[in-house]
Formats: sequence, structure tokens, C-alpha cells
Amino acid sequence: MELTAAQRAQFERDGFLIFPNLFSQPEVAVLRQEVARLSEVHSEEVHREPTGGIKSLFRVHETDGATASAPFRAMVRTPRVLRPVQQVLGGDVYVYHTKINAKPAIEGTHWMWHQDYNSWSKDGCPTPNMATFNVMLNDTSELSGALYIIPGSHKLGLLESELYAGSSVRLWAIPKQKMIDVLRTSPAPVPIVGRAGTGVLFHCNVLHASGHNLSAEDRWHIYVSCNAVANKPILGENPRPDWVVSRNWYPLPIEDDSAVTKAA
Repeated sequence: MELTAAQRAQFERDGFLIFPNLFSQPEVAVLRQEVARLSEVHSEEVHREPTGGIKSLFRVHETDGATASAPFRAMVRTPRVLRPVQQVLGGDVYVYHTKINAKPAIEGTHWMWHQDYNSWSKDGCPTPNMATFNVMLNDTSELSGALYIIPGSHKLGLLESELYAGSSVRLWAIPKQKMIDVLRTSPAPVPIVGRAGTGVLFHCNVLHASGHNLSAEDRWHIYVSCNAVANKPILGENPRPDWVVSRNWYPLPIEDDSAVTKAA
């Protein structure tokens, strides 16, 4: 899949692109089965809510490890995902990490306003030439804890952040008063809603957040965060583990666009 000139201009302007119905319902069904299977895993790559429900599953795109998944490995290598990422990042890319955020019905909690590059710059990535491809694995509404994005906020540059104490995983969030100021002077946040299989590609400096899942259905999203190979991190002492800062810096190849269902 090739982005058009208009889509590339839109990404530069807004910092994100939405792709309705990017994956078919049979493909989504395979990926949902994988989430259900991986939810039974107990390892450092699996983070749970205080109630015991799954919050995040990491490192599902590799061939080894407790959370390895052939369908998710296939998904990240499809031209539907990988080619747009290559285009917006300007060449060869690798997967920085994969993360499935699984918000259980009623109790799935929020993610505060943040920029991904606030964490990734601290990992040693020299520039913000990074992006994330999110694919919805459920029909997603505002009620079910949709992702919100502030259009054009990547042009603000990297903002001051602070470690948010209310998260079970490390999250560098924008301080409250700064975020209020940004919201009052920016375009209205856009809720990323749609049918399961919808995708959204967004820049690592775009401000984004999501609310509680107050619906009767679980909300599962897969986030494929990518880095330009030329932008690999300069790791310092005691770097974060491989499941969140990948050491597999080889360029990711584009493979079979129908491999998700074949991998089931």
C-alpha cells in the first residue's frame, strides 16, 4: 500500500492518518484469538490491572519469547502496515516494540496525555523520526475508551513531561497545567473510532490519550511502534529491556499481505 501525495501532506500537517477497514474481519478474528491466548501468559512482558485484567502485552511480533505470535509477526510485515511507515520515516525501519493495550469492559483504565518520544528520547533515540501504527481489534467508540489525538500537536516539539504515578507501566505524561494550556490553544482532539480492523498511523510527538472503557465490551488495540534504522538508540547504562526497547535493529522486510490468516 502506497500513501498518496495528499496522504503524506496530511500526515505532515496533522501528525496522523486513519485507514478505515484496513484489516478484514477474518483477519481481526485471528488476531483476537491470539490476544485471548496471550492473556493467559504470565511473564514480564504482560502487565495487568490491579483487578487482574490485562492492561498491556508486549513483544508479540518476534519468533521467540513468552509472547511470540505468528499472526502478529505477520501483521507487522504486511505492506498495509509497513509500507506507510517506511514512507513517513523515509526508508528502512524496524519495530521498536509492539504493545497490545487491552482495556477490559467497565474497568479498563485511562492513559494520560503524552508524547511517545518523551520516553523514547530517554532511551537514547537521537531524533523523533519514529511513528506508531495502531490497529483496532474491536469496534471502538468514545464510550469504550477511544484514543484521542490533537491534530498538529507534533509541531509543538518535545514538551516537558513528568513520570505519571497512576500508571502500572512507565508513562511520561504532560503536566496538568501545560496540558490545559495546549488544549485551550489547539484544534479539538479527534476521537479515533471505527470498526475493528481500522488503523491509525501517528507521529511520535503527537499528543494522544485515552479514557476509561465504560462499555460492556473489552477494547483491544495493537500498537506497532517503529523507528528508522538510522535512528536506533544509543543505549546508556541500565537500558530498558528488549521487550520495550528492541535490540533487533535489522530492517524489517515487507512480506505476504495475506499471511495473517495463513498463520492461524
